[in-house]
Amino acid sequence: MNMIKLTSRQAIIEAGFETFSQRPGASLADVAARAGVGRATLHRHFRSRGDLMVALAREAMVELEAAVGAATADAPTYTEGLRLALAAIIPLADRQWFLAHEPVEQDPDIARAYQQDRAELAADIEAAKAEGGFAKDIPTPWIAETYENLIYAAWTLVRNGEATSAQAADLAWRTLTRGLEGGKIDR
Repeated sequence: MNMIKLTSRQAIIEAGFETFSQRPGASLADVAARAGVGRATLHRHFRSRGDLMVALAREAMVELEAAVGAATADAPTYTEGLRLALAAIIPLADRQWFLAHEPVEQDPDIARAYQQDRAELAADIEAAKAEGGFAKDIPTPWIAETYENLIYAAWTLVRNGEATSAQAADLAWRTLTRGLEGGKIDR
């Protein structure tokens, strides 16, 4: 088997994902130890925890974009594309979940990318509404917030061992498109 040798920076990035996904409050010394590098080497690449978190967020965004792009490339509709994107995002929980609790959006590039992603999600939701995938009277920002929060809920289920990625994605999509189906609301 041909093993690819990671650079110190790549090893630190991978160790950061592994360490922080298991223990979000872990120290940089923990990351360095897992990467098999000294603290001085870690600090040559990342001056602070914040710098490392920004690098992890950037890597996570690249991975997310690649996974969603591959999953939705042949989607026949925007509605199906949103479902496929959701199913592609959920398995990335271990590499992305902890970033939801870090102030990485203070980085201007990440903030800009996040705003672009939000705009693209809103455009996709508008297109799905035009197809009949979502009710036209439900505001797009509400659907977008619900979509993103259901991703977080699915990640939590997977992380807690209460569902597989596929099960959590199915539950999230069902909740988004059909609600929790039960009694009717009296007005």
